[in-house]
Amino acid sequence: MLSALFKTMRPRQWTKNGFVFFALVFDKQLFKLIPLERTLAGFFLFCLISSAVYIFNDLADIEADRQHPEKKFRPLPSGKLPLGAAWSAGIALVICSIGIGWFLSPAFAGVVAFYFFINILYSRWLKHVPILDVLIVAAGFVLRVHAGTTLIEVERFSPWLYVVTTLGALYLGFGKRRSELALLAQGAGSHRKVLDGYTLPLLDQYITIVSAATILAYSLYTFSAPNLPRNHSMMLTIPFMAYIIFRYLYIIQVTHQAGAPEEVLLSDRPMQIAIALMGITIVVIFYLS
Repeated sequence: MLSALFKTMRPRQWTKNGFVFFALVFDKQLFKLIPLERTLAGFFLFCLISSAVYIFNDLADIEADRQHPEKKFRPLPSGKLPLGAAWSAGIALVICSIGIGWFLSPAFAGVVAFYFFINILYSRWLKHVPILDVLIVAAGFVLRVHAGTTLIEVERFSPWLYVVTTLGALYLGFGKRRSELALLAQGAGSHRKVLDGYTLPLLDQYITIVSAATILAYSLYTFSAPNLPRNHSMMLTIPFMAYIIFRYLYIIQVTHQAGAPEEVLLSDRPMQIAIALMGITIVVIFYLS
């Protein structure tokens, strides 16, 4: 049962909580011990609250997941995890993450609580509303970034990063919806009601808009943020961002494996290399130039 519970907590999706580190890295505090420790603690607590969200989401979707070709094998719809155990674990995770978060920073605890609140609304109602469902998912990424700013004394964190995060999250969200729609074909609505509000051509247009906007917003950040080198060397990271966007688009359109962005991140080697090189370049430019 513990193994089934851990699987339901989605540890592979904890990579999304890495957005908590944005403030630490882009505010040039990565190598400061106290901010690093506080951000690591915040990352851990966000893993707990996001796991609680996944548990409650699976509880809400249990009947629909039993009809899904892949999700029917999850612990809850398959019966490997009892409903009572799932409810108890979810409640305990919420109490721990918000309670410990309060001692870390009341503002951080507030962000965590709001993140949980909007995700419960998403699980119960908003995930059935086209466009709004993806916007709520994107808001979760922005809240992760904002949570990171509450854990440290921010000096010159650029608001452009909120814009880039929003657009990038929308890109991932619409890409996931497209993959789900392509996978489930004509029966998509019976598995996920919101898919009845989308078509492949419509999602392709959304993806085109937000992918282009993401590259543009990041490019504007690289030469307009207040704490960047005056020689505009941060612009050297734009090709990496473009490649990551294009690679994910390739995965969406050609390999049809973008249903779960975290799985792409953990399995696609070209994507991993591009992200690693971009991260190294950012650190060198920020801290060594």
